[in-house]
Amino acid sequence: MMVELTPGRVRTQASATRATVPALHKLGLEVKELFLLAELEAQPHPAALAEALLIPKPSVRVYVKRLEAAELVNREIDSADLRRHKLSLTPEGRKVMTGGLALLAEAFGQRLGRLTATQQAEWKSLLEKLR
Repeated sequence: MMVELTPGRVRTQASATRATVPALHKLGLEVKELFLLAELEAQPHPAALAEALLIPKPSVRVYVKRLEAAELVNREIDSADLRRHKLSLTPEGRKVMTGGLALLAEAFGQRLGRLTATQQAEWKSLLEKLR
C-alpha cells in the first residue's frame, strides 16, 4: 500500500519545525544541527550521519565544524579505525540537544492537542506499527 504524501501532511511537519526556529536560534542551533546532535550517539561517524540524515557529506562537515567551534561536539580519531573521526556530544551539547528536542516536542504537542484523546491514542498506535 502506498501512502499519499499530501501537501497538508508536509505542512504540518514543517509548521511544527518552523515554530521552533526562533527558540533554536537562541540556543545557537539551526534545525539540521539539532537533528545532527540528536542522531550523533546512534551514528558517531560523519559519513554515517550524512547517510542517516540524508544530508550531503560536505554539509555535515560544515555543521560539525560549527558545532565543534561552539563546544557542543567533540571530534576524535576513531581508535578502531585511524582513518576516520568519531564524534561525541559534550555535556553542553547534550544540554542544548535536550532543550532543542523539548522545543520540537512542545510544538508537535500543540498540534496533537487539536486531536481528542482517542484520536491521539490511535495516532500513537499507528506510529508504533510503522516503526
